[in-house]
This record gives sequence, C-alpha cells and structure tokens, in this order.
Amino acid sequence: MSWGTELWDQFDNLEKHTQWGIDVLEKYIKFVKERTEIELSYAKQLRNLSKKYQPKKNSKEEEEYRYTSTRAFLATLNEMNDYAGQHEVISENMTSLITGELTRYVQELKQERKSHFHDGRKAQQHIETCWKQLEASKRRFERDCKEADRAQQYFEKMDADINVTKADVEKARQQAQLRHQMAEDSKAEYSSTLQKFNSEQHDHYYTHIPNIFQKIQEMEERRIVRIGESMKTFAEVDRQVIPIIGKCLDEITKAAESIDHKNDSQLVIEAFKSGFEPPGDIDFEDFTQPMKRTVSESSLSNSRGDGKSEPKFGGKSKGKLWPFIKKNKGAGPEDFSNLPPEQRRKKLQQKVDELNKDIQKEMDQRDALTKMKDVYIKNPQMGDAASVDHRLAELGQNIEKLRLEVQKFEGWLAEVEGRLPLRTDQARRQSGLYEGQNTAAVNSCAQDRESSPDGSYTEEQSQETEMKVPATEFDDEFDDEEPLPTIGTCKALYTFEGQNEGTISVAEGEMLYVIEEDKGDGWTRIRRNEDEEGYVPTSYVEVYLDKNAKDVYKSLQKISE
Repeated sequence: MSWGTELWDQFDNLEKHTQWGIDVLEKYIKFVKERTEIELSYAKQLRNLSKKYQPKKNSKEEEEYRYTSTRAFLATLNEMNDYAGQHEVISENMTSLITGELTRYVQELKQERKSHFHDGRKAQQHIETCWKQLEASKRRFERDCKEADRAQQYFEKMDADINVTKADVEKARQQAQLRHQMAEDSKAEYSSTLQKFNSEQHDHYYTHIPNIFQKIQEMEERRIVRIGESMKTFAEVDRQVIPIIGKCLDEITKAAESIDHKNDSQLVIEAFKSGFEPPGDIDFEDFTQPMKRTVSESSLSNSRGDGKSEPKFGGKSKGKLWPFIKKNKGAGPEDFSNLPPEQRRKKLQQKVDELNKDIQKEMDQRDALTKMKDVYIKNPQMGDAASVDHRLAELGQNIEKLRLEVQKFEGWLAEVEGRLPLRTDQARRQSGLYEGQNTAAVNSCAQDRESSPDGSYTEEQSQETEMKVPATEFDDEFDDEEPLPTIGTCKALYTFEGQNEGTISVAEGEMLYVIEEDKGDGWTRIRRNEDEEGYVPTSYVEVYLDKNAKDVYKSLQKISE
C-alpha cells in the first residue's frame, strides 16, 4: 500500500489532506492548551477557597482552632491547598509535554510538508516542460513534411511544363530536395524528443512521484502516531497525580477520624469554666423574730430582709453594685479582675508566658551584643566597642522592666491560685457591708457569681457570715444614708448602652454629674437626675472634677472607713 503507486494522480487531494491533518493537530494543541488554563483556574479557585477559610492571625477564629473538629477542618483546608497544587502540576506537565512539544512539531511538519510538495511541483513542471518540447518538435516535423510535399508537387509541375526553362526546373528540383532533407531532420528530432519524453514520463510516474508521495505518506503517518502518543501522555499526566491526590484525600479522612467529641467537650469546660461553686440553698428568714436576721450566703436576689437593702439604680441609689460586662469597649483591668477566677488564671498565665518569651528575646539580643563587643575589644579594627554600650544599657533596662512585670502578674496569679491573701480594695467595695471584719472573715463571705448567657457574669452582694447583724442597724445603713454628693461633671465621649444591672445608658455628648470617681476598676459612677444614676466605663466619659467637692468627698470616705 503506497500513495506513490495508488494515488499517483491525486497530487492536489494529497495536498489538501495533509493540510487538514496539520489543522487537526493544531486543534488538538488548542484543546490541550484550554485544558491547562482550566486546570490553572481551578487550582487558583481552590487556593483562594482554602485561603478564604483559613483562620486570621491574632483573631478569635485562631483560638477556635484548638478544637479537634476545627483542627480537622484546618487540615482539610491545607490538603485542599495541596490538592490544588496537583492540578497546577497537571497544567505544567501538559504544557511542557504536549502543548510545547506539539507546537514545535507542527512547525517542523509544516516545513517538511512544504519541502515535499515543492519537490512534487518541481517534478510536475519538469514533465510539463518535456511535454511542451515534444509537442513543439512534433508540430515542426508536421510542418516540414507539408512543406516538402508542396515543394515536390511544384517541382513535378515545373518539370512537366514545356514552357519552363531548364534552369527553373533545376531550381524547383533543388528546392524540393531541400524540403525533403528538412523533413527528415525534423523527423529525426521528433523521434529523439519522443524517446526522451517517454523516458522522463516513465521516471516521473514510476520513480520521482512515488518517492515524493511515499515521503508525504510517511510524514502523515508520523503525524498520526504523534497525536496518538500525545493523547496517551494526556491521560498519563492525569494518572501520575492520582496517587498524590489520593494521599490528600486520605489525609482529609485521617483528619476527620481524629475528631474527638469528648476532648472538644472538655475544651469547652476549660474555656468557659468560671471556677465558682453553684449557689446553695436560700435560708429561711423569719421576720417574726425581733431584730436578728441572717444574711443568706447564696442569695441570688440580693435580698437583705425587708427589701430596703436592695439597691435600685432606677431610683435613688443607696448601695453599690459591681457591674460586670464581658464586652467592654474600653480597656479592661490590667489584672483581668473582670473575668471569672478560672478564666482570669488562664489569662494571667498566658501573660506571664508572653513576658517570659519577651525576656528571653531581650536576653538573646544582649548576649549577641556582648559577644560582638568582645570581638570589637579584641579586634578594634572591626568596630568600636563603645558603640554597643548604649544598646546594651537599653536592653538591660528592658529586661528589668519585663521582670518587674512578670513579678506583678505572678503575684496576681498567686492570688487567683490561693497562694496569697485575696483581700483587695475591690473586694472591700464588693462586700460593702462588713468593712470592719478581718481578712479571714471576708474570705469566709465568698461572693456568689451567676453566669449570664453571653459568658459574662455578675457578683451578688449578699454574703453569709457566722455573725448576725441587728435589724435596726442593718436598716439604718440604708434608710439613713443620704444620696452621694456631686463631686463634678462629665461629658459622654461615646454612646454607652447600660444593659447590665447597676449601669446607666448615656448618649454621646450628654452632660452628667459625677458622684463617685474611678477607683482603679475602670468604672465611674454618675447621676443624670435624682432618680437615675449608675456606673459607666471611665474611658467613655471626660470627667471635670470640682476640687472642693472632691476634697469633701475624700474626707467623708475617710470618716466612713
């Protein structure tokens, strides 16, 4: 089966067919190129998806990833990133092994095809030239034969005419002979040309054209084989990444199997445990007994007997409530005293660890500078040893400051863990009723706390002690208490929604009266009118204290203490 013998007369059709083959190859290259673009786009979208759901640094989301379920989700995101990488590998391999190779091959194929068909046209032009030469020789031989016949006829006519001179007859005879000689020469030339043409034609159709068409056939078959190999590569590129993609999926499955619901439940306890004991039973208060009433240790209603003891911020405030708000827009206390004991302990421990890390960094820098100074002392040409003294002094001061900070936070941590007495000014304000009792008595009056739905908590002021207070003294503390005097004014810098008991709502720009300044807990007590007073964050107001009123207020405080 050869195109040279079977398709010897189909030069134009072969030219069209081979051009169609190149078009098919270019179409396949375009298909693979678009596939690589899709793979890249898919990989990019997967990476963006993975990045979108990654936890943001230093955010609440990052803290949530301590749970096994969220860690499994994070592992899934990371594996999806690797999964996307495999699609990028598919794109890269298809580009290099298929698109790039076939593009170069197409250029070579076009050049080879052009060369073969150029040779074919050249052979056709040569045989056409030989055919034209044969036709010219044939026409010349035919013309000379006709001229020789006419000359012979003219000679015979002249020879038969008796009126023609002998010289004219001789001339006609010589002309006839000349024409016959020319006809013979033309015949010989035509015969030679015919033999040459037949030889050329035989070589053309049995040698030249078959060889050229055979090369074109081989070229076309190589193209077909090449496109088949490219299709195999197309599948193999995908097959090569299947094991890695399988590993990604296996890791996702492994991450899913690592989810431990019991562990996550325990983490919830560690995250939100307040450290308080649940409230006990409320003691019965017998109002028929004269003058003696017990204060319930675990009262959730702050009831103090006859209801007079319950401070109401809607009217005239007579007691002190401590407002706890979890989401405080202002800066919280440095010692995290606004948190429940367990959470406070964790925060303090975390702060101590951070400070220790900072100390270690500063010490590492100091050690490095000390070594550098030693090198400068031994080799003065390398640098001035005195140039690092200032920096060393700064590092020493920084380390000392950090150590003091560590000591401060460790002291607070020791308080929470029960290693130090827990008797602070804040505790005295919260207990309120028994300022004269000693530290042990105050510790026995442990305040009950109640968690609110959003994770914040409030402290109940009712406390139970071993001592009993006469009813008349108890009642007089509130009945005879005069409203707190005004010690200044303040302007609300921001709007504050006082949603917790003991707080008061204020609007931005509102002017109010200050009746109790901030005692280090971050709260200032203010009054709008005779019936409305309460606490607001100190950072939310700008306070203008009246100096005389402030001095009077401090004097009253000292007398009461």
